[in-house]
Amino acid sequence: MSLEREMKLVKAAVSEAAEAIMRIAEHGFEADYKADNSPLTAADLEADRILKETLTKNFSDYGWLSEETRDHPSRLECRRVWIVDPIDGTREFTMQIPEYAISVALAERGEPILGVICNPSTGELFEAVRGGGTKLNSQPVSSNHPLGDRPVVEASRSDIEKGRFAAFESLMEIRPCGSIAYKLARLAAGKADSVFSLTPKNEWDIAAGVILVAEAGGKVAGTSGEAFVF
Repeated sequence: MSLEREMKLVKAAVSEAAEAIMRIAEHGFEADYKADNSPLTAADLEADRILKETLTKNFSDYGWLSEETRDHPSRLECRRVWIVDPIDGTREFTMQIPEYAISVALAERGEPILGVICNPSTGELFEAVRGGGTKLNSQPVSSNHPLGDRPVVEASRSDIEKGRFAAFESLMEIRPCGSIAYKLARLAAGKADSVFSLTPKNEWDIAAGVILVAEAGGKVAGTSGEAFVF
């Protein structure tokens, strides 16, 4: 399967969106709050605009699903669908914590076949296509490595602060990290041994991370071990 054109355009759009996010961060911004009390900034909207404009223009027959765009049922009729979170971890972005990420996946009949996750603050760009392995800044990475005496588990800062991992702290190193997309990308690159999330996630939160981890030799599953379908 050749996804060379898709990957080239995704990476170009993600790089442009990352530059826009950093410009807005440097000039200052205000956050509004959505109905679910999650923050929304001009950076979310500008990154979403850049990604949607590039990807829908060049792939008009692909569907579109984004956290910041009104959903349309027509995407369900498309063989391939872009699944996008322009900023996963907006709360961290507003707090100037460099643990947020742009997340873009392409799914075919419910299965991710391409994924890109970029952290604009750190300059990390993780990418994967089905059957092609996972790369970090163009270098191959793997999640397969020997476990140490205390496996490293990354989890949300709020879950850790609520004491939800306290019972495991003697057995493993529990590390806080913001964006679930960024956590999954770090897992794929071997920067953690496991990632746990105790709250439900949307498709745009995890779709790109799922293929990054899979192509790096790992697995992402639900609480009963089930595979995700997008």
